[in-house]
Amino acid sequence: MKHFIQISDCHIDDAEQSMGVNTHQNLAHIIDKIAPMQSDALLISGDLTHHGTLTSYKKLKELLAPVQSNIFVLAGNHDNPHNLAAVFSACLFNTLSMGVWDIISVDSVQAKKTSGYLTKDVLLELDQQLANSQAKYILVVLHHPIVPMCSTWDDTLSLENPQDLFTVLDKHLKIQAVLFGHAHEAAEFERNGLKIIACPSTAVQFTDEKRIGFNHYTLNNNGHLEYKTQWI
Repeated sequence: MKHFIQISDCHIDDAEQSMGVNTHQNLAHIIDKIAPMQSDALLISGDLTHHGTLTSYKKLKELLAPVQSNIFVLAGNHDNPHNLAAVFSACLFNTLSMGVWDIISVDSVQAKKTSGYLTKDVLLELDQQLANSQAKYILVVLHHPIVPMCSTWDDTLSLENPQDLFTVLDKHLKIQAVLFGHAHEAAEFERNGLKIIACPSTAVQFTDEKRIGFNHYTLNNNGHLEYKTQWI
């Protein structure tokens, strides 16, 4: 059995105020909550910073200092790949193995666009990673939503070609769930037995939800995935 925590869309900027809230303080509250929790990894699913500055990534690293578990990150549309790698190079990943599970990341970011897109090369690489995985069970994580959110969220800002993704995913029966952020809300969907899980933002939600939150996952050795969205 393994445990990990997913946070998303921290939007840390050089200044504390961003998106109408104090994102530094909000993330600090989240870290205070998760630091003592049992967890084998902390996964950050994109938009670590708001404008992608080097200073903001360094500040984020300071805010994350109390976390004792290994940290793994993937970029969102607000991130600067060069500056992200400069500070978090050791945290970038393609595949994260956790017991009998693999977590495989997918790059859905388009340069200078809010919506996501998976290129043919990215989809081919994902297909190969899924085929080569020795794990019994697999989670896939990306930044952008892959289904309509059925909320106030503008779905045109989600993944532009989800069917291309599903064409790949449908070939691999080990996949138990797909995780994402970007929409700043907590939600769960299902497609042919596949769980599709949205992680809330540590900064601010785009719904009527006034709290900030994160998802805490338990990966059981029998392939059962459990999770709980925790709010502050």
